[in-house]
This record gives sequence, structure tokens and C-alpha cells, in this order.
Amino acid sequence: MDLCGKIAYAQVLSIGARRMMKRREFITLIGGAAAAFPDVVYGQQPVAVIGLLGSSASDDYRLMIAAFQKGLSEAGYVEGRNVSFDHAWANNHYDRLSALASELARRGVNVILAASTPSALAAKAATSTIPIVFAIGGDPVRTGLVASLNRPGGNLTGAAHINVDTAAKRLELLHELVPTKKTLGLMTNPTNPLGKSVEAEVRRAAEALGLQLNIVHASTDEAIDTVFKQAASALVGGLVIGTDPLFTSRIEMLGRLSLQLKVPTIYQYREFVAAGGAMSYGGDINNSYYRAGVYAGRILKGEKAADLPVQLSTKVELFINLKTAKALGIDPPMALLARADEVIE
Repeated sequence: MDLCGKIAYAQVLSIGARRMMKRREFITLIGGAAAAFPDVVYGQQPVAVIGLLGSSASDDYRLMIAAFQKGLSEAGYVEGRNVSFDHAWANNHYDRLSALASELARRGVNVILAASTPSALAAKAATSTIPIVFAIGGDPVRTGLVASLNRPGGNLTGAAHINVDTAAKRLELLHELVPTKKTLGLMTNPTNPLGKSVEAEVRRAAEALGLQLNIVHASTDEAIDTVFKQAASALVGGLVIGTDPLFTSRIEMLGRLSLQLKVPTIYQYREFVAAGGAMSYGGDINNSYYRAGVYAGRILKGEKAADLPVQLSTKVELFINLKTAKALGIDPPMALLARADEVIE
């Protein structure tokens, strides 16, 4: 072999050696990636992202989110393993929900959990493609969230319990507790889009019962405190607390004010009675979040929101705190106590 041939042969060997080195480096790199990211390399389930859109603050939804995660886990989705959460909380500023919902949609989450009717309405306006699962305390058909319970259509479904629609019944129950009082109050949050309909229903109930109804508004802690003080000084016979995420997040505060200022009150959840409120009448919010979690898991597995009927729980429960009633100087009628699901003594 002449000199030129030897040089050419050496260059071929050099190129081959370099290719062999790169191949070894590539194999080593892939091996290292497999060790560091086994889920990615071996094709395990990727991490799904659920956007949590709420009217209040994350701490206020702690128990509800735990119930949602329990339902989600039944479909095999566990936070930190194959699902993560993108939180968007309005901190009781309903005017922020629209922008928060749009931001979740822009980030392309896999599913949106709408934690309240105002949140669900904002999410529906923000996206028609991302599945939305709601957990609410009102009628999703009447509020325009879905076309029907059995065939929701579109990209929304979820679970609902009867609370908004039982506000008038809460007035009736409060009247039974304090039958001699002819003036009762209703506290609502004026920033809640459902507030006007609740006020209209309770006003009709008051007229039917021959009662005078004082409607008062509160959207801050300071306003809540003022409402209770005014109710006490104006000798209002009792107070119906309207359905609202702010009030739900202030259950202990409401119970304390009721006892401190001696204002008989009724709200929608048992937790309110346990905190010192006189009575509660409504559905189980945690059960709705659990069911919403089950639906979110099914959607992540490939089912469509439009094919999942809205789960509407019509079960309502009455709880009475007998100890609170006695502290307020009230002797509840036996007929009312007999109808209670639980009397706390």
C-alpha cells in the first residue's frame, strides 16, 4: 500500500473510532437518563395537571379538597405520583375569577375543578375544550352550567348538593325555633352572582309566613361582625346566613358571634352547628367533592365530560345545637327536635 493509501486507511479508522466513542457516550447517556427518570424512559403514566379554581382561599377548602383527592385516588391518581395541582384562588374577590380561569386555560391544564358556582361560570366562559368538573351547592341547570343533568353536553359535569335552593326552608326552620319573633334577617354576599335569587326566594317565604325580613350584606370579616352587632341591637329575632364560600370559610367566626351576641342563626352545614351555631339545614359538601374527584379521574382516563351525568344529591339534613339554643334562652319545640337528624347536646 502506498503512502496515500495508508493515510486514507488511517482516516477511515479514525472516523470509525470516533463514531464508536459517540455511540458509547450515547448509550451511557441513555442509561443515566433511565436511572434518573424511569417513568419517562419506560413509558409509565405521565403526570396530569388539575387546575383548582376557587372563590375563597386554599386553606378554606382543605377538607373539601381532601374529599376530592380521595375520589381521584379511586381512579388511580395520587398527587406527587401521577397528578399535580395548579391552584388559582380568588380569595373572596369574585371579580378575579375570570382572569384566573383564563390563565388556567392558557396553561393548558388537563382538567379544571371549579369549587363553587361562580368559579364554574368563570371556567365555562374561559374554555370550551378543557374538561371542567364542578362541586357546587345549587342547581347547575338553572344557573346555566349544563343543558340538563342527564346530558350535560359541552365540557362541564360534576356533582351538586341542595343548599342554595333550601335558603327559604332555612327561614321556615328558624321561624319554628323562634315562633314569637316577627322580624328575621338574611345575610348574603352582594358580590356573589347567586345572591339576588336567594334574596328573592327568602323574601317570598317571609311574606308567606307573615314575617318582616331584613336583608343585610357582608363581603368582609368586618362587615360580618357589623351585621351581627346590628342584628343584636335591632332585636332581630334570628338570622339566616345565605350560601356563600366566604361564609363557609368563616363558620367558626359565625358560630362565635351568634353565641356572643345572642343571635339565633341557621346555616347550611353541620360544621356550623358544631362551631356553636343554633341550626343547620343542607346537603353534604364533602360528598360532592368526593364525587367530583371520581369524575375527574374518569375524565383523565379518557371519558368525556359530556357523557357523564351530573350527580345531584337531594339529601338534606337538619342539625340542632341544643346547648346553644339554651344559652340563647330558647326552648326548641319537640316537633322540631324530633325531625332533626342529630341534636348536639
